[in-house]
Amino acid sequence: MRILNHFAHGLLEKILHKSFNFSERCCMNYIPTEYKFVAVLNKKIPMGNLMNAVGHMAAGLVGSFADLSLMRFGDYTDKDGSVHKSISDNPFIVLQADNANQIRKLRRELMANNIHFVDFTDTMTVGTYAEQKERTAHTPEEQLEYYGVCMFGKITDLNVLTKKFSLWR
Repeated sequence: MRILNHFAHGLLEKILHKSFNFSERCCMNYIPTEYKFVAVLNKKIPMGNLMNAVGHMAAGLVGSFADLSLMRFGDYTDKDGSVHKSISDNPFIVLQADNANQIRKLRRELMANNIHFVDFTDTMTVGTYAEQKERTAHTPEEQLEYYGVCMFGKITDLNVLTKKFSLWR
C-alpha cells in the first residue's frame, strides 16, 4: 500500500509538472489583484436590454476612469501566437438586483463612498442619443428605472456594498 501511494504521488507530480508546467508557464508572474469590476443588473429587464446596458456601462466606466493602470489591462497570447487584446487581470463579477430601487440605493451608497461607477436607466434607450439625453434631463431621479450599475474599486470596499446581491443566474 505504501509503495502504491508513493507511486501515485510521483505520477501525479509528473503529470502536473509536465502537463501544466506551473512553475514555468502559469504562476511565476502572478501578482494578486486588489481591485475588481462589478455589474449589478435589474433582473426584471429583458436580457437583450441588459447586454446593451452592460456594454454602455463598461465602456463608460473605463472611459471615465482616471488611472487605467489600476484596471490592469493586458494582452493574452494563445499557443499559436494569436493575441487577445486588452483583457483586465481584475475580476468582473455580475450580480442581480430584484428591482430598480435596490440599484438606486446602491448608487447612492457608491456616491457616498466615492466609488467610481456608471449607471444605465430606461431613459437611455429608444431613439437617438440626443433624444435619450433630453428624456433623461426631463425625468426626476426617483422616476428613473435603473437597468444596472457598473463599478470599479477595491475588492474589500465593493464586497461590503454588494454583499446583499446574489450572482447572476
